[in-house]
Amino acid sequence: MSAVNAHTETAAPEPTEEATTETGLTETGLTETEPAEAAAADPAGLTAAEEVETGVHAAADRARIAARRLARANRAWKDLGLQEISRNVVAKRDLVLAANAKDVAAGKKKGTSEAMLDRLTLTPERIDALAAALEMLAGLPDPVGSVARGQTLPNGLRLRQVHVPLGVVAAIYEARPNVTLDIAGLALKSGNAVLLRGGSAAENTNAVLVDIIRDSLDAVGLPADAVQSVDAYGRAGANVLMKARGKVDVLIPRGGRDLIQTVVANAAVPVIETGEGNVHIYLDQSAPVEMAVDILLNAKTQRPSVCNTVETLLVHRDAAAAGDVLAALAAAGVRLHADERVRAILPAGVQAQPALDEDWGREYMDLDLAVAMVDDLDQALAHIRRWTTGHTEAIITNDLANADRFIAEIDSAAVIVNASTRFTDGGELGLGAEVGISTQKMHARGPMGLKELTTTKWIVQGDGQIRI
Repeated sequence: MSAVNAHTETAAPEPTEEATTETGLTETGLTETEPAEAAAADPAGLTAAEEVETGVHAAADRARIAARRLARANRAWKDLGLQEISRNVVAKRDLVLAANAKDVAAGKKKGTSEAMLDRLTLTPERIDALAAALEMLAGLPDPVGSVARGQTLPNGLRLRQVHVPLGVVAAIYEARPNVTLDIAGLALKSGNAVLLRGGSAAENTNAVLVDIIRDSLDAVGLPADAVQSVDAYGRAGANVLMKARGKVDVLIPRGGRDLIQTVVANAAVPVIETGEGNVHIYLDQSAPVEMAVDILLNAKTQRPSVCNTVETLLVHRDAAAAGDVLAALAAAGVRLHADERVRAILPAGVQAQPALDEDWGREYMDLDLAVAMVDDLDQALAHIRRWTTGHTEAIITNDLANADRFIAEIDSAAVIVNASTRFTDGGELGLGAEVGISTQKMHARGPMGLKELTTTKWIVQGDGQIRI
């Protein structure tokens, strides 16, 4: 079997001594021929800042060794690890919920917003959904070793561009314990090691989840150091991660605008930017009433604290569905921030406060919605271009020409026609989970799944050819 295809074996090896040898792993996670590069330095005599740097760098070195092991592990073995994590998360659900209750209680005491508390909170149903996502990941094809393109040149050289892991991935996020499992699962399947900085708001929950993940990996013979937390080092540890060029291959921030911009502005390592979601829906003149009501209610009220929730509604001046949509949103508890023209057509009993200029650029992440009236598709497109964060935009219409033009002219990571913006999600789009929603245009864009956690390398095979 070729080196490229070795990753696609389907028979799951048992975690025996023989199987361990197959993937190059030993009980310590190191081979006999490779030095223990990750041994932590003696912190004696170091300043506090030096101790943090030493500790984070040692974790990154251990992650590098683990990443090399995972790069050689076949699909069956990685899937076994995912299934073990899924099983143990469910089996230890009560332990996870108890830790999460501590974090939620602390958040309430600190006055954390309802939106952030919703992101922080785990329920039995949410834990089951996270476990199911890991099982789904196990059922997806392994991106590692897949051929992006290939050819044989006239001189006989055989070329292949194949997908390979990024290596050591760091993630900085806040109040999102679900991200701990999502990123760990995606990293494992794509052959990467991951360093997690999950923030103080979810420190108890994340500590339990990381322990479960590491124990699960160890149980099937995979390196536990493929998943490590640097939360013990606090914000100083996050700063070291951002500067760890050469030890961290890529850094992914996931959180609010302030966190993301801080990482982008200060990181010395490559960053994949996951942006905020000032998401728009344009209600076209021809939008069917029932469809429009269903989509807007789902896009705004199903879970308002997440980034794919609609934040601005643009209403065509002659949209037949406008009154029903506004009435339904108000009845569902949505607080409307409307311009003068929209306020003039509000159904009886529906209230709205005047929209301010800053409302058009806000990511409310709550039951608030900015609403503006436009004369036509041109005005809708101009408004979106002015205020978009490049996340998701949607149109509700029965006009095929308008739908096609909307698709062609909207420059966002996701463009949706006649469906809820809540579908901009890795799990919903069949990716199993997501690291985040990338709003940049380099390498990865939109929901980042398995393939987005790989890069490529060229394999050139010849028979003695030389360049002339």
